[in-house]
Amino acid sequence: MSKRKAPSSESPNAEFCQFLSELAEYERTVTRQIHKYNAYRKAASVLSKHPTRIANGAEAKKLEGIGAKIAKKIDEFIETGKLEKLEKIRADDTSVAIKELTRVSGIGPAAAKKFVDDGILTLDELRKHTDRLNHHQKIGLKYVEDFEERIPREEMTQLEEAIFADIKAVDDQFIATVCGSYRRGATSSGDIDILLCHPSFTSQSKTKTNLLKPVVAGIHSITDTLSQGETKFMGVCRLSASNDNPNPKYRRIDVRLIPADQYYCGTLYFTGSDMFNKDMRQKALDAGFTLNEYCIRPVGASGVAGEATPVTSEQEVFDIIGMKYKRPDERNM
Repeated sequence: MSKRKAPSSESPNAEFCQFLSELAEYERTVTRQIHKYNAYRKAASVLSKHPTRIANGAEAKKLEGIGAKIAKKIDEFIETGKLEKLEKIRADDTSVAIKELTRVSGIGPAAAKKFVDDGILTLDELRKHTDRLNHHQKIGLKYVEDFEERIPREEMTQLEEAIFADIKAVDDQFIATVCGSYRRGATSSGDIDILLCHPSFTSQSKTKTNLLKPVVAGIHSITDTLSQGETKFMGVCRLSASNDNPNPKYRRIDVRLIPADQYYCGTLYFTGSDMFNKDMRQKALDAGFTLNEYCIRPVGASGVAGEATPVTSEQEVFDIIGMKYKRPDERNM
């Protein structure tokens, strides 16, 4: 959901992580080659967690997720202090403009390219053409600087407490969890991502639910709506001003309502990390189950998945596949 990723400046391989992240962003926003984006992103993640500085590309290749091409780039950076590919990208006006415009929430690579083709190259120029923006993009442009700033954990906790109090005031049967990197113990987050369930709404419910609308209306910190459906809200929130924080930032918030019987598979999935989810899904397959954000199901001899196995906690999902339980703060792979 968020375009911001936690910095890796404390890693001994921070320089490598930085250029890999920049290459990843280029592939995502300009060339739209998602497989390359994922490869660079994975390599940066692996290097950020490596305890010692990589001496050369050959050493890097020994790490999972780093192949010959990325190893070669590491060697080039070590030898020259820069990357020729990255220098060309930085010098290309179109690439620079697309990267600039995709800073705005709601503007993806295709929309940015169209603006660039029409001569709109900067955010200042975009502000002169707000008639061409949809509602989401207008809000994204209005708060672009705030949205780009990481949310300190202390502020995330304050938002969590205020929002959960508002939700309980609407209906104390709701269960809510802030997922993502915050739940994994991160010192800062890109946005506040809330998973919500209510015992009256299950995967077997026959009628449409109207549970989310009054919840959103009851959250006092919400300031703007980007989009709202029956089970998903995307918007903007902000802490109340205080003596300690007289001008609080505007932050992105997503609230997702999921069926109560899918809640714990949902919290597993939306807590992450991406790599942890991938690893856990593979372990589930090895144990004869298929696991996704909705449920865990046994796979029969024919290869066809059966009915969902009921679970009442994340712990049960681990138990079913024979995997040692990992606390959320142990899932940062």
